[in-house]
Amino acid sequence: MSDTQLTVTLSGGDPDDARTVVRALEGAFGTPDQSPSGEEATVRVATFTGEGRQEASPADAGRLSAPVNVTVQGTPEAVRRASDTLTRAFSARDEGTASGDQEQERQLLLEP
Repeated sequence: MSDTQLTVTLSGGDPDDARTVVRALEGAFGTPDQSPSGEEATVRVATFTGEGRQEASPADAGRLSAPVNVTVQGTPEAVRRASDTLTRAFSARDEGTASGDQEQERQLLLEP
């Protein structure tokens, strides 16, 4: 498993909010392999499996229109980088963490 493999699950907000969150992560992970889609979807998913970038500073992603629940899942390093990036880009509250042998999961609530 690559140290940049990351799955991001988003709920709440609208499709533009999901794209805003993904744009914030692109500074640390590059362009996602799968972007959130579905105007009618209530849960959106983005995946990053590329080489990633060494920098972890968020891009100027924009503002959220509503609270967004985000779950980041992947290698411990990728989850740490994603969490750090999102907490710098948005007002975020840590909603919990779960760890496995080689993967980790963290839930965040991002607020406008």
